[in-house]
Amino acid sequence: MTTLLTLGLFVFELKSVPFETISRQTDHRWASKDRVGGPPAQQYVGAGADSITVEGVLMPELTGGIPSLDKLREMAAEGKAWILVSGDGRNQGKWIVTSVTQRESHHVANGRPRRIDFSLGLKRYWDDDPEAMGSLPKSLP
Repeated sequence: MTTLLTLGLFVFELKSVPFETISRQTDHRWASKDRVGGPPAQQYVGAGADSITVEGVLMPELTGGIPSLDKLREMAAEGKAWILVSGDGRNQGKWIVTSVTQRESHHVANGRPRRIDFSLGLKRYWDDDPEAMGSLPKSLP
């Protein structure tokens, strides 16, 4: 078993739900204050939103299929934050599922897809723990 990523109890593996890319955007907030006779002053006010997009292709004859994506939708509907752990065991903190997108193609006679392109949107969940808020997790591989 080769674990690529774990979100809560949902495991992304090469043989079940492999992904091709992970992209991450980390924002930082700056406040602007107008000054008389000069340009606005900028002040760093802290970390902003942190989001991850996981994209991949499922081939139901070889890997996971629609039930795997349905499980991710169920997790999103629970309205909970989930611990994200990278394949090398690093805890990336708590994340919420903001979107699950699928695109089906190469259908067989009964209408089942042979290819499912998917995208999973995650957003960092910042709880009120001051220690957690002050530290961003290390980058994913």
